[in-house]
Amino acid sequence: MSATTLKIPTTITVRVDGREYSVTRGTRVKAFLRRYLPELEKDCLGATLWNRLVALEAPIAASCDMVPITYASKAGARIYRATLTIMLCEAAARLFPDARVQVGQALGNGYYFDIFKEPAISAGDVAAIENEMRAMVERNEALATMRVPVHEAVEAFGVQGYHSQAQIARTFREGWVNLVTMGTHINLWMHPLLPTTEGIRAFEVRPYETGLVLSFPPAGRPDDPPADIGDQDALFATYRETRDWNRLVGVETVADLNRSVVEGGIGEVIRVAEALHERKLAALADDIACKRGCRLVLAAGPSSSGKTTFVKRLRMQLLAIGIRPKELSTDNYYVNREDTPLDENGEYDYECLEAIDLGLLNTHLDSLMKGEAVNPPRYSFTTGTRTFRPEPLQLGPGEVLLIEGIHGLNDKLTEAVPDEGKFRIYVSALTQLCIDDHNRIFTSDARLLRRVVRDRRYRGYSAAQTISRWAKVRAGEKKWIYPFESHADAMFNSTLVYEAAVLKVFAERFLMEVPESDPSHVEAVRLLEFLDLFVPIFSTDVPATSILREFIGGSSFQY
Repeated sequence: MSATTLKIPTTITVRVDGREYSVTRGTRVKAFLRRYLPELEKDCLGATLWNRLVALEAPIAASCDMVPITYASKAGARIYRATLTIMLCEAAARLFPDARVQVGQALGNGYYFDIFKEPAISAGDVAAIENEMRAMVERNEALATMRVPVHEAVEAFGVQGYHSQAQIARTFREGWVNLVTMGTHINLWMHPLLPTTEGIRAFEVRPYETGLVLSFPPAGRPDDPPADIGDQDALFATYRETRDWNRLVGVETVADLNRSVVEGGIGEVIRVAEALHERKLAALADDIACKRGCRLVLAAGPSSSGKTTFVKRLRMQLLAIGIRPKELSTDNYYVNREDTPLDENGEYDYECLEAIDLGLLNTHLDSLMKGEAVNPPRYSFTTGTRTFRPEPLQLGPGEVLLIEGIHGLNDKLTEAVPDEGKFRIYVSALTQLCIDDHNRIFTSDARLLRRVVRDRRYRGYSAAQTISRWAKVRAGEKKWIYPFESHADAMFNSTLVYEAAVLKVFAERFLMEVPESDPSHVEAVRLLEFLDLFVPIFSTDVPATSILREFIGGSSFQY
């Protein structure tokens, strides 16, 4: 039998916006753009090949469709921000070799960083970091990437005192670790990056609290100076509280979480995390009791924050101090799907305020505040229709009404109730767990994973459908929720330090169902790569009253 020789063509076809180009196999994305699409090269930060996000230095290994990625896209913004984060860590390492840099979460259009050093960081130190970063851009410094064995990466991190990076590298199962360096600082390479600082245009580094904030240009406008982050005191305090909680349970990074799972200590981590939620809920119940004349408690926040379970658990805490609450969900006041307003693309806009039947809701609220009975509707997300329940709802003396929904902080939703009769709570999953000291977890990823699991299990939507809608959901949040954060009387962070490891058990399968040909595959792959970092936790240890049960099932509450 004669052997068949596999012949691999040296020329491949790259399709961009319907046009085809014949190129040599292995041509790098940046070289392709420079030769064939020079008008795009300046603004391009990366590309998608086969619906996978890659860096500009990635080789094109086979015929494919290419989509150039710019700062106008979420993926482009991530590349830009990840590159600037590496630059900031490098600048701090050059200027303050003994300092510890720890990335935090988003504040406004920027990231907060703690800089631990002696003496404490000053405004002059922050200015020096920014000046060094601008000098990097002037020198067009390279971000050199490499692939090394795990033991070499662990050794390199140990020499530099980067213990969290060493811990996460030990969990890599492939035996190899991707690293990036700009000369002094060696870091894990977790996201596509720019090959040099040439593509960096605008940014700012400013002192904030005990650290600094790295601010980015506005969305889609990489040449514009970053906007002021505004008043973030309440949000920052919530972040700080959660980071303190994480330190209390001994889990500040993914590596810490993985170690607790492997060593058998995850049960206690779960119990303490849930107990901290319970203590916060009890404190909120006390605050409500102290507000004289309060009859309406509003829990509002972005999608998949666990508002429904939050309200049910708050109800138990109110009962425990002698306040009798009733519940009402604005989700049940959605107009029928066929009556939902359309967005600029002619698609249903479920995020806008007018998707709620405001007239009916306020009529019911007015009646309830007067002690009259009403018959609330029930909305089916599967059929997109509303029916009315036969059982009436009525508020008696001393009772309060609990309402949850994304628009709860907007007074137009509940204009039938005077301001002095309301207590508003902003609920969101504001994760403070980081991958390591220099690689953060995107705050919205916790909510997206929750929504992927819930929608697939209970609402009849595939992961691809959920991901495809996510950009519209996020746009709605920026328009209808975040502008009203300052109206809140209190904030509740619904994230749980261990939840990604539990969601992994469910989400991995659902994300793998996304076809490679689907545009959502780009995001599905990113989320799968993120979940790869976690040792899975089975849901048996998750309490039946946990907010997480709203998404994975098995709750003791009825929804």
